[in-house]
Amino acid sequence: MKEDPIIEEIRQVREAHAAKFNYDLWAIYKDIKEYEKTSKRTYVSYPPKRIQTNETIKD
Repeated sequence: MKEDPIIEEIRQVREAHAAKFNYDLWAIYKDIKEYEKTSKRTYVSYPPKRIQTNETIKD
């Protein structure tokens, strides 16, 4: 497969960000959430989709 320079750049940025927090997922999560609070962008979240459980499955 041909290497994509954009994907490679994204991976490098992601790696540098993780290394900044010593690969601690909780610290990375808190940093992202803090960035969301301080940025001027609008973030949305959608409720989870409910699965219908009253349907019977037939073989």
